[in-house]
Amino acid sequence: MDTANFLNLPENELEKKLIEISKKAMEKSYSPYSNFRVGAAVLTSRGKVYTGANIENASFGATICAERTAVIKAVSEGDIRFNAIAISSDAQSFIYPCGICRQFLSEFDKGEMKVICSNKSGEYKSFKLSELMPCIFEL
Repeated sequence: MDTANFLNLPENELEKKLIEISKKAMEKSYSPYSNFRVGAAVLTSRGKVYTGANIENASFGATICAERTAVIKAVSEGDIRFNAIAISSDAQSFIYPCGICRQFLSEFDKGEMKVICSNKSGEYKSFKLSELMPCIFEL
């Protein structure tokens, strides 16, 4: 989704728009085992938004989270710099990236990426990736 104009939006408008997009992405979730749908929207430094949903598998280790789905789509298209990612689910409580996703995101950002975590009601909290993953693993 081309959204170069998103880069010029005020911070709170940008966050709300990314949450809206991540909620729409959640509709594509394949989650027959957990029934826990998750959607993500990642904004690249070039102003493009990629979406993803969680895709489960009977072999649970093969399941992929919405955050990684969105980032993989972006990276496979040549976008490797990200400004923000929003995450949505059907949960009443706030949803945060799992540990694997936090580490995965840190591969492409050393802590400045904004991570927008929301709940079913549309409320959200924003963090820098470094706040959620203070000691990233690096080679």
